[in-house]
Amino acid sequence: MNGGFSPLTGFMDEATYKSVVDNVSLPDGLIFGLPVVFDTDDEDLSPGDIVLLKDGDRPIATVEFTDKYTPNKAYECKKCYGTSEIEHPGALMVATERGKYYLGGKVTGLNLPTRDFPCKTPAEVRETLPDDVDVVAFQCRNPVHRAHYELFTRALDDPLVGENGVVLVHPTCGPTQADDIPGTVRYKTYEVLKEETHNDRTRWEYLPYSMHMAGPREAIQHMLIRKNFGCTHFIIGRDMAGSKSSVTGEDYYGAYDAQDFAKEKGAELGVTPVPSLNLVYTEEEGYVTADEAKEKGLSEKKLSGTKFRQMLRGGEDIPEWFAFKSVVKVLRENV
Repeated sequence: MNGGFSPLTGFMDEATYKSVVDNVSLPDGLIFGLPVVFDTDDEDLSPGDIVLLKDGDRPIATVEFTDKYTPNKAYECKKCYGTSEIEHPGALMVATERGKYYLGGKVTGLNLPTRDFPCKTPAEVRETLPDDVDVVAFQCRNPVHRAHYELFTRALDDPLVGENGVVLVHPTCGPTQADDIPGTVRYKTYEVLKEETHNDRTRWEYLPYSMHMAGPREAIQHMLIRKNFGCTHFIIGRDMAGSKSSVTGEDYYGAYDAQDFAKEKGAELGVTPVPSLNLVYTEEEGYVTADEAKEKGLSEKKLSGTKFRQMLRGGEDIPEWFAFKSVVKVLRENV
């Protein structure tokens, strides 16, 4: 209802749903990554009904239903996530959390939800961005550490990005994976980092979106959303929105599947994918690309996410080459 999924004006009807599942596009051919559906187990809800959506006691929107259909969920998951195994978090969500029926219908907005962190609409964000330079979106769902910061600031030097471009750091602060840091805490880390690293070429906004971990399809979805927010480019990281089997630990996607799919669809979508640099920290020269470190024989320093969390819980000093002090302080106080 705020334009994040434009040109959608509501939940997908059956024809639109099937087109996205089968073709990664709306019926008119516009690229679209994942279905956006209203699900229910209610046998009585029918086309022609109008329902009120509420956030607590706050009216958010009305939905006027146009059709009701029974999706083939296994097929949907196979096409959208590359697997119908419930060991994939997206497939598990579709199988166990969504209702038996999907309904299409027009959404009419009444009020925006009340959130613990500010989430500007696409129109509001576009108003803050320069209209004559490239805008490079950086998506993340975790606190930003040194390597991330180096990655998105250096993206402005990519040959694909025009002169004087800016970065829009646009984290998803909605529900993510069970072991991820809560969105409200992540928001606090972004805010302190925004102050610590004040940079006129870096903008920060927040997206109330829940990740599907759909790999290549999710990359397309994020590019579409960021286009609606005014971005011209989108940074695609290694294994973006990747997922492992909760049973075997095997990856569902190849490391560069999302990048390759984004390159294939980018021109048609009107968003230029910018491959992220594979950066490592070295004792001699700080952050450089992995290829450069290997070529020069530099000494790499590494700290795994697991070890970082252990050090954080244990009150150990976190090296500043890995994480910003302001971010570490927020995490210690809130996690």
